[in-house]
Amino acid sequence: MTDVSRETPPAPDVARGVFADRLALAEQYADLLATEGTLRGLIGPREVPRLWERHLLNCAVLADLIAPGATVCDLGSGAGLPGLVLAIRRPDLRVTLVEPLLRRTTLLDEMVAILGLDNVEVRRARAEQLQGTSTFDVVTSRAVAPLPKLVGWSLPLTRGGGETLAMKGSAAAEEVRTAEPTLRKLGATRWSVESVGSGVVDTLVTVVRIGKSGGRRA
Repeated sequence: MTDVSRETPPAPDVARGVFADRLALAEQYADLLATEGTLRGLIGPREVPRLWERHLLNCAVLADLIAPGATVCDLGSGAGLPGLVLAIRRPDLRVTLVEPLLRRTTLLDEMVAILGLDNVEVRRARAEQLQGTSTFDVVTSRAVAPLPKLVGWSLPLTRGGGETLAMKGSAAAEEVRTAEPTLRKLGATRWSVESVGSGVVDTLVTVVRIGKSGGRRA
C-alpha cells in the first residue's frame, strides 16, 4: 500500500481571511488532526492532504449562519468537525461537543486543552441522553445520520427560536422531503436547503437549516 504522509499541508491564503487572528489556532488544530487524529483513527490518512479545503474551511463557513453569542451543540463531533472549527473561528460562541465514544471524547478533551479553548465543553453522551435537560440556540451536525433520524435527535435540543444546521450532501433536498412529517411533528416551523462558502471553498457547502418558533435566545 502507498504510504500517505501525515505532514500537515500549509494553510491556503483564503484561510487568513476566514480565521483572521485565530489562524494560528486553526493551524495548530490542523496539526493535531494530521497527527493524533490519524493515529487514533478519527481522520483517515488520505484526508490529510485536503484537511483545509475538505474539513477546516468546509466547516468554518457554517459560522456565517450563526448569530453572535449563540450556544451551540455539535452532535457526533468525532474529531471536532464542525464544532471545534466553529469555536476556533468564533470565540463568542459557547460550543458543546457531544460524542458518545470514549476514545473520541478523550482526544477532544486533549485538543481543547492544548488549544486553550475556554468556550468549549466536551460531553460524552448520546443526543437522547440530553433531551429534556439541555437546549441550545443552534444544533450542528456533519454527516451524522439521514435527516429523518437526525432531526429526532437535534430538534428536541433546539430551543424555541433556535435552529438546527445539518451539513449535508447532494441529496439534501430529497432528505428534507422525506423528513417533512417528522419536522412538523417535532415543532419545526421553517426549513430550507442553503449553500455557503462562496469565495472560500471550491465546492459550496450544503446546509439544511431548520428553525423552531417561539422563545428567546439567552
